Amino acid sequence: MNSGGLGIGSASIILIFAVLCLTVFSLITFYVAENDKALVDAKAEAVVSFYEADAKAEAVLAEIMSSETIPDSVNGITIHNEQKLDSMAQIVYFMTPISDTSALYVSLSAEDKILNILSWKMILIEQWNRDDSLDVWR
Repeated sequence: MNSGGLGIGSASIILIFAVLCLTVFSLITFYVAENDKALVDAKAEAVVSFYEADAKAEAVLAEIMSSETIPDSVNGITIHNEQKLDSMAQIVYFMTPISDTSALYVSLSAEDKILNILSWKMILIEQWNRDDSLDVWR
């Protein structure tokens, strides 16, 4: 006679439930790790692309500084040159591409063969369009 306690059937059910829980948790952990790896790989690629664009911008700046006059283009990068209205300074700017949607924008002030960096920043070159498909804000 069985006088209380857990029988063999109850222990098997608990064991099967524990194995199922561990399997589900291990699958969830695997998918989270894969998604994190994809995110880290995308971030690493973005950082590499940024520093490649930065190196190109440095090369263009070095070429501009070593030239007697400001060139129209250097290594396929178009250089824009505008005269400031209120002074004798010229504004020189160019962009080196980082990705399809962003570029490194560099602007310089050139006066008496002295170049001053006005800005050196990453900008978006693709127009941002907001998504109004959901009526969230009224």
